[in-house]
Amino acid sequence: MDHFLYKNGVLHAEDVAIPDIAAAVGTPFYVYSTATLTRHYHLFTEALSPLPHLVCFAIKSLSNVAVLKTLGNLGAGMDVVSAGEYLRAKAAGVPGDRIVFSGVGKTRDEMRLALTGGIRQFNVESEPELRALSEVAVSLGVTAPITIRVNPDVDAKTHEKIATGKKENKFGIPISRASEVYAEAARLPGLQVIGIDVHIGSQLTELEPFEQAYLKVADLTRRLRSEGHTITRLDLGGGLGIPYARSNDAPPLPTDYGALIKRTVGDLGCEIEIEPGRLISGNAGILVSKVIYVKNGEGRDFLILDAAMNDLVRPSMYGAHHDIIPVAEPPVAAPTQEFDVVGPVCETGDTFAKGRDLPLVAEGDLVAFRSAGAYGAVMASEYNTRPLIPEVLVHGDHFAVIRERPTFDEILNRDTIPPWL
Repeated sequence: MDHFLYKNGVLHAEDVAIPDIAAAVGTPFYVYSTATLTRHYHLFTEALSPLPHLVCFAIKSLSNVAVLKTLGNLGAGMDVVSAGEYLRAKAAGVPGDRIVFSGVGKTRDEMRLALTGGIRQFNVESEPELRALSEVAVSLGVTAPITIRVNPDVDAKTHEKIATGKKENKFGIPISRASEVYAEAARLPGLQVIGIDVHIGSQLTELEPFEQAYLKVADLTRRLRSEGHTITRLDLGGGLGIPYARSNDAPPLPTDYGALIKRTVGDLGCEIEIEPGRLISGNAGILVSKVIYVKNGEGRDFLILDAAMNDLVRPSMYGAHHDIIPVAEPPVAAPTQEFDVVGPVCETGDTFAKGRDLPLVAEGDLVAFRSAGAYGAVMASEYNTRPLIPEVLVHGDHFAVIRERPTFDEILNRDTIPPWL
């Protein structure tokens, strides 16, 4: 569910008409709904109750500080994978004891930043990282709380580029080697083993892969405890998918996911952490664009928009689907036409949809890409020297620009000419 609905024939974000935002900030732009972010966060907290738990929002899905503050004020933790994301979480007012540091390539500088600024735990992904973290913690005279990410070799049944739990993926240590790696962690100074971490991928639309992974984690918890390790926390990752196409069957609900967690690991007496990103932010945002031209080609027609692959790369990068709707509500049984929906970037890959059956629209009309809150603005670039587009946050009948569109002068002034030129 989201809060982008037609009211009086016009698409609204909560109680704000989309054309009003377009008139104020220009197109294209992203707009996020506070009500949707709030609702989706609470779905997870309710699903895990009464287990002790922390819902850590995966910042990589949507990293605007205003969004992070919205969720942080609700009590959310944050899952970060870089120094920049860590600093975004802190800028949003999230305390260090609610920040989890994940990622396969943490540098010593990033470790030092988190250890001095406060951290809930590091999710360690390899033995070299384990040793590096030990060295940094000892040099600072502190103890680093850690979980170790295990790779359960489970097929998440998702896109190959966002699957993370198979043995051929770069993430975690093989679960078969967990005992020896945990033994090394217990011997190293400056580290405190507190739990286990697992994450098998993103945009999962079935519960079975989660169940396979979590049952392996439950067995590992018992084995590690028998070997003398204190396991008090299980970080179960994120990955629950959303319905990008309204015609598709809906993925499992957070309530079903929570019931699965309780069934598989709920009897272990551990605090549960999960790291949802897409399910909280995906349907909380849309991308709004304007039609530049309607172009008639040979055997196909093109809808040319002012948004491009640099603004929303998912269709080009993953072949991803986003529902595209007119901002002006079409009449019932309005005629439709097949379009290839494209942007102005000089690449054939700058295509959002092929042969998409859409209501008739004209030059200057506004259209919206649904379910664009996750991995939209965060993956945008200035390719073709196209400015990053504004981000807007709506709260009831109010809206605010939470990231401005840079001017061309601001973009050009970031470049410097060396003295020999």
